[in-house]
Amino acid sequence: MTKLNRQKQAGFSLIEIMVGLVIGLLATLVIMNVFSVFEEQKRTTTGNSDSQTNGAIALYNLQRDVQLAGFGLPVFDNEYSPFQCPVSGIGSPSIDHDNLASTPAINLSPVVIIDNDGANGSDTVAVHAGDTMRGGIPARMQAGGTAGNVVEVDGSLNCAVNDVALVVDPGTLNCNMTRVNAINVTAVTRITLNNPTYVAVGNSVACLGIWNEFKYAIDANNQLTRTGSLVAGVPSATAVPIVSDIVNIQAQYGVSPNPNDNKINQWVNATGAWANPIASTFNRNRIKAVRIAIVARSGLLERNNVTNACSSLTAANPTGLCAWDGSTTTSTAPAIDLSTNADWQRYRYRVYESIIPIRNIIWSRDKLG
Repeated sequence: MTKLNRQKQAGFSLIEIMVGLVIGLLATLVIMNVFSVFEEQKRTTTGNSDSQTNGAIALYNLQRDVQLAGFGLPVFDNEYSPFQCPVSGIGSPSIDHDNLASTPAINLSPVVIIDNDGANGSDTVAVHAGDTMRGGIPARMQAGGTAGNVVEVDGSLNCAVNDVALVVDPGTLNCNMTRVNAINVTAVTRITLNNPTYVAVGNSVACLGIWNEFKYAIDANNQLTRTGSLVAGVPSATAVPIVSDIVNIQAQYGVSPNPNDNKINQWVNATGAWANPIASTFNRNRIKAVRIAIVARSGLLERNNVTNACSSLTAANPTGLCAWDGSTTTSTAPAIDLSTNADWQRYRYRVYESIIPIRNIIWSRDKLG
């Protein structure tokens, strides 16, 4: 009887149970640690992938619009070249492109960089282009119908009502940007302009279509924004976010020694003589390309610092990220300083760079200087 009771009470001892629990806890800790490391690696990989995708999309969008810069300008005639037009003062053309008095009028400069204009010290890049498929060919104003704001031209001109028209006086080099109010095609072609400034026999008029401004900037939410989308055929000044986790844009002009030379010998920031608006026609016509760096950030805030401060500048205490190297003679390095965010080093970044020629402009022409 005693032997039977002992058999019924047989099982794990307290020590065996405690050993089993310890082994189970150790296995659980190992599994959880492996899972945590794997999850962190997955989040880091996913974050890097997202930043890579966002940066590529941001650069593609900006590059696509910069490649359109200057499209529609009448660049095929030396006598009526738009690059004779002054950039400021009397005779400098500009237009209220979006029908909003609260937003600045835009001029005919293909690309305008505004230094340190956005969040984190980012630059703003504004691209000006038309949408005409008619070539922006200038037509000479003829005697007969050229009086007041009614212009008689040789040829059909291929204008449309509400087009932006560029009027050029080759004698004074003064210019005006206005709109086409009406077109009358009978035995001759007459167009009615909204503003008759510089309307005179021998001057020229060219239609540019919708002369628009596509402006790229970084907003306070670290988004790349773009203006210029058409709403009911009219450019919109509303900044629309297109890509998230873009924290900085740096841009520079690539300039040649003189307007009739296409060889870029210097890269400059949009400061000093190159600040917006550029003071001289000579300098504006030297711009042949833009160089752009776009900084994309991973959306994951890491536990520890994962990004070391560096600088393309020659500096003892770097405070930001690196892009292209600088030179004291031909190139200024971009200063990408993200230290306004105390945790900026706990994010991972990718910097995307590109040189974009302003290819819609035939620059090496006479009378550009």
